[in-house]
Amino acid sequence: MSEQISTPTYRGRRLLVLAVLSLAGLALVARAVDLQVVRKDFLQGQGDARYSRVVSEPAHRGMITDRLGEPLAISTPVDSVWANPQELILARDSWPQLTKVLGLKRGALERQLAAKRDKEFMYLKRRVAPDLAQKVMALEVPGVALLPEYKRFYPAGEVTAHVVGFTNVDDEGQEGMELVYDARLKSIAGAKRVIKDRIGRVVENVERVSEPQPGEDIVLSIDRRLQYLAYRELKAAVKNNRADAGSVVILDVRTGEVLAMVNQPAYNPNNRSKLKSSHLRNRAVTDVFEPGSTIKPFTVAAALETGRFNSNTVVDVRPGYLKVGRKTIRDFRDYGVIDVSTILQKSSNVGASKLALSITPEHLWQVFA
Repeated sequence: MSEQISTPTYRGRRLLVLAVLSLAGLALVARAVDLQVVRKDFLQGQGDARYSRVVSEPAHRGMITDRLGEPLAISTPVDSVWANPQELILARDSWPQLTKVLGLKRGALERQLAAKRDKEFMYLKRRVAPDLAQKVMALEVPGVALLPEYKRFYPAGEVTAHVVGFTNVDDEGQEGMELVYDARLKSIAGAKRVIKDRIGRVVENVERVSEPQPGEDIVLSIDRRLQYLAYRELKAAVKNNRADAGSVVILDVRTGEVLAMVNQPAYNPNNRSKLKSSHLRNRAVTDVFEPGSTIKPFTVAAALETGRFNSNTVVDVRPGYLKVGRKTIRDFRDYGVIDVSTILQKSSNVGASKLALSITPEHLWQVFA
């Protein structure tokens, strides 16, 4: 009688393997749901934090021109070199090349990184030349990138320095019209979302968050041609007379507009590395001088306006001096009895004083104003 051998079915094992595979599948599905649904926003935010950035999009400061539209102050696009201290501090092998290209001292860079090791941004060098910016990026130093900015440039240089003034490294007005009209000239930076690679270069513009707003242009009454001629003559006169300083102002007699205003000594607003503070002073505006004999034509004009005097009216200026209170006003010599025209011709102090005393103070002040 033959013996029948039964083949094992391993049913229990199959069920166990099937159960394990099913649980693994459910675990994968649960993990996928967790990553793609439950934690999607968090994980996407983490990814964006590493490669997506909202960066500032600078706008140019308003231009300053003369009355004919000739530029006196303009903004040109440049790049500033910045770094993420947390990344650059780990790339010590790249420091020698980086400091050499930027002209920095390694010790100073190390101290700066140590002070800002918890930050994610620091400037290495502001507003560098385009060729230098290219050299920096060619090094591919981790954490080092470029930031677009604008740099102020003054085409007329020292010729218009005291009128136009200048801005600081943050494009804020410090002197002259740049300071007076800073609120109108100032721009408002925009913002955009970008994707950057591992060394900080922008590889994709995602969206614009806000539009950049350029500053307002300002037109001055200055005529650059007259400004140059006045500056040239003043500089020569100061040199020839060995004077310490000098000023020239040219006005339009019909409108009172300032057509030129220059001073000596002056300075170059495009290169202020050796600037002396005394050279900043706009002497034509800030310094106070006695008008002297230049005021006499206005005094005579005030007298003529009363109708009591004309060019032939005689005035007795004898004996060459006049006491007014405790002051004694003197002429160069005794001119005797002279007419109003001669008072101006001889620049008679006594004659001009008598005319001023003969009219009301209110009328005289009105003319001077």
